[in-house]
Order: sequence, then structure tokens, then C-alpha cells
Amino acid sequence: MDLRQLQALVAVADHGTFSAAADALSTVQSNVSAHIARLERELGTTLVDRSAGRLTEEGHTVVERARRIDSELEALVSDLAALQDQVTGRVRVGMIGTTARWLVPLLLDAMLGRHPGVALEVVDATSTSLEPQLLNGRLDLAVVQLPLPGADLSTQPLFDEDLMLFVPPDHPLATADDIGVAQLADLELLLPPQGTSFRQLLDIAANAAGVKLQSCAELDGIRLIASLAMAGHGSAVLPASAIPPEMRDRVAAIRVPALPRRAVGVALRRRGLPSAASRAFLDILHQVVGANAQEEHGLHLVTGVRYSSGANGAVRRGTTSR
Repeated sequence: MDLRQLQALVAVADHGTFSAAADALSTVQSNVSAHIARLERELGTTLVDRSAGRLTEEGHTVVERARRIDSELEALVSDLAALQDQVTGRVRVGMIGTTARWLVPLLLDAMLGRHPGVALEVVDATSTSLEPQLLNGRLDLAVVQLPLPGADLSTQPLFDEDLMLFVPPDHPLATADDIGVAQLADLELLLPPQGTSFRQLLDIAANAAGVKLQSCAELDGIRLIASLAMAGHGSAVLPASAIPPEMRDRVAAIRVPALPRRAVGVALRRRGLPSAASRAFLDILHQVVGANAQEEHGLHLVTGVRYSSGANGAVRRGTTSR
């Protein structure tokens, strides 16, 4: 077994066909076919169902391990470079959309200033879809809503965020400063689907108040719900940062003091040591959040969390340390 065989199988998993995998690997289809055939012979099982054009169950199992092997090799190269005081490599980060909106520009500036040799890849998605990508090695870490289920991930808190009711400007509640959770039961809301972490947070609060939330539509993605609310398609309970400051005139924001805050944190796999590049990114992430989170409406730093480290100090909004 060698790395080329594993890389060929991962390429087929990612691109769907042998020919597309060959293009991605800058080789020819016959090489991809040969690598996978040798790997199947060594493992004594079929990894790709040629007639159906998809991976077998055994193939998916091997791909998950292969991704982790590839990640560890990248980490090895990054760690060796760090010993020479050169932080290099690639960091694949998943991030929930409402947080990515304000945090990613700051992180890009900070990473470019501190670690120009690190390539940063950001995947914008929901916590529900980021978790499996982190577990299977597609991502090195992810900024998600806490808590996450399962014991294979470790998490670190970043900040807490107020939840607010956003309604159209002409809504009867638009002039209210705040309402109780029970009043939400009288509204038809744009809600995330059952089973998502944010929906569970809302349902727990509603159950505690003895009410049931009504939905006019269920949509997986807080940023999508926010976009529909801003376009006048309904009311929604959302994290405070879901509506950008420049769009606040499109909705009326109403506090719901009894709702719990949303906890946002960073998640990593428990197994495996993060690369030097990932560790450098984590340090920058905590610094940037510590310096800028409170400038975002409704965000609160978490007591007891260490946000800033390193000789250059925290990176503030609109600045880059070089």
C-alpha cells in the first residue's frame, strides 16, 4: 500500500468518476484505475462499485482513514517547518455563516500578517453539516454552535450571543422593546428544522415556558433564514449577528430576555495532534475574537477564557500586525 493508491481513492470519492479523479491528480485515468485495483488486491475487498459508479461501504471506510493519513502528513511537514521558525501549511476551517460574516475578514488579515506561509481554506456551512466533515478529516477545525454531540470532538468556547426576534418593520410587535417567550407562540416563525442544534435551543426555551413554537417554514441555515426575514418573508428568532448592521433597517429587532444565549466555540478532533499551522490559526482565532467580538451587537466574551497570547498582542478590527 502506498500514498498514491490512497490519494487515487480519495480523488474518486471527491470527484465522482475515475476520469475526473485523474484530472484532479494531473494524471491519466489508467493510473487511477491501476492504483485502486492494487489497493483492492492488497486489502482483499472491492472499494469501488464500477457498475454503479460509487464507493462501496468498505471504500467509504478506507477513504475516511485516508483523509486522516493525508492530514497527518500535512501536519508533519508543517511541524518540521515550525522548528525552523517558519509556520507553513494549510488549515481547513469550517464556520457557521453568521459568524463567518464578521470573523473571516479579520482572520484573513491577521493570518496574512502573522503567518503568510499558511494557506487558509474556509467552508461556510451549518453546525450540523460541519461536524461530520471535521470527524472524517475534511476539516482541521470548525467554529460551530455548542454543544456538539458525541465524544470524538473536543471544544473550546469563543463567545456567547443574544437571541432576538426579528420582525418586518410594519409588524404589530415592531415597536416593542422586549417580549416574553410565551408571546412567540402567537407567531408563525421561520424556523430551523427539528434536530438541528439551534432548533433544539429554541424548543428547550419554549418548553420551559410551556409553549410550542409554530413554523411557517423550516429551513436549514440561519443565514438563509435571516435573508428571508430581511426580504419580508416572515419573522424569525435569530442570533443577534445574523442581521448585518447595514441591513438592520429592513427588520425590527426585539429582545427576548428569557431566551438563552447561543454558545459559539471551536471544535477539533480528539485524536491526532493539530499541525503547527492549525495551532497558529487557533491562537490567532482566540486573539481576534477577544479583540473584536464585543464590537458586534449582542456578542459577549466568555468569562475565564484566555483570548490573547503572543508577543504581538491582540489583532483589532481594521488593523493588521506585520
